[in-house]
Amino acid sequence: MRVRRSSIVLKSKRELELMRVAASTVSEILDALVEVLEPGMTTADCDAFCEAACRERKVTPAFKGLYGFPACLCVAPNEVIVHGIPSRRVVLKAGDIIGLDFGVVYKGWYGDHARTVVVGKETDEESQRLIDVTRASLAKGIEACQQGGRVWDIGKAVAGYAEEHGFSVVQDFVGHGIGRKLHEDPQVPNYFDRTKRMPLKAGMVLCIEPMINAGSAGVEVLEDEWTAVTTDGRRSAHFEHTVAVTPEGPVVLSTSGAGAPV
Repeated sequence: MRVRRSSIVLKSKRELELMRVAASTVSEILDALVEVLEPGMTTADCDAFCEAACRERKVTPAFKGLYGFPACLCVAPNEVIVHGIPSRRVVLKAGDIIGLDFGVVYKGWYGDHARTVVVGKETDEESQRLIDVTRASLAKGIEACQQGGRVWDIGKAVAGYAEEHGFSVVQDFVGHGIGRKLHEDPQVPNYFDRTKRMPLKAGMVLCIEPMINAGSAGVEVLEDEWTAVTTDGRRSAHFEHTVAVTPEGPVVLSTSGAGAPV
């Protein structure tokens, strides 16, 4: 039985297990995509791979058609921050970095996960450091996701780590609750917001998803009304996990047997 506290829906153990299946399936599909990702692929190829993987696993792509988004996978190569639309015209090159943001629905429950990876064997030093710091800032946010804490603790931990290492935190997009809907309350900023004083309670499930820029935190949305890019043209990285608040501490639901990066 789901218990409601204001607009927050607390999940039961059974519901958390269903969400774990959804979220771990997202991670498994991204694991498989990363295994085949190589220079010369288009971002449309990446989307087609994920859609086929959903059919094989009998899950529903969460993003396709949501709010009018036309694809299964959000792609974010290089200076794209988030919500890039896959295209046959965007050909990936060695040394590019690409954010892969993906979700599925399993028996009515949503899972959501994102990671940024290098195309080919290596990239430039700054881009690799950006990826490493963004991944680590997510880990800091997950550590702060403790019963009895507050939502603002998560953003404070994320931003503190990223800014300490010389990068900028995007404030135009935030994390969110998740469950029967992809986007539920509460919003989870990746920066300290003193209005986000809501207590963290067991049964809450949150998507924590820092988007970190190498340069300024500025964001521009392109004419397609989806693709968000950095205003200075420098690169951006994005990591996300679906995380349950439990009495024993935060539990990452969006991990696979291969071990999604935390």
